[in-house]
Amino acid sequence: MKLPGAVQNPGDPIRLPTLQASTRVDYEAELALVLNKPARNVARADALDYVLGYTCANDVSARDWQRDWGGGQWNHAKSFDTFCPLGPVLVTPDELPNPNALRIRSVLNGVVMQDSTTADMIFDVPALIEFLSADKTLPAGTLILTGTPEGVGFARQPPVWLQRGDTIAVEIEGIGTLSNPVA
Repeated sequence: MKLPGAVQNPGDPIRLPTLQASTRVDYEAELALVLNKPARNVARADALDYVLGYTCANDVSARDWQRDWGGGQWNHAKSFDTFCPLGPVLVTPDELPNPNALRIRSVLNGVVMQDSTTADMIFDVPALIEFLSADKTLPAGTLILTGTPEGVGFARQPPVWLQRGDTIAVEIEGIGTLSNPVA
């Protein structure tokens, strides 16, 4: 879960936190989906009927707050303002009938960091909607991020962290490129 202030426009900067500073800010290329109607107890077979569209997302995370200072609580580390860039467009399901077979990449300063496919996600889109809607209502407009492939900064040796002056892009086949500078 992220707070609404985490949402950021394509091309606008991801701002590194200063008051609660982080030196380990990471990128996560993810497919995002938006629900078109309230979803509660949705069966897997019906799940794609609840999708308004798909877009690129960067699930930016302050790993020091996530892993060391937050006591395992991830909301704080992922909800700093600008930590959820989205876009550049919302692609409808008729234009993208199979969200579980798309190439997904992140590119940091021109260097490919993540290069995979949504077919490698642990849970596919129908499974996510079915699970997240169980015994709770997800309102229309709910945004669901689907998880990230290997290659994130914290898992690299040595780790790679976002720095002021960097540019990070998320590319998803059939959707486009979401690019943001880091400030």
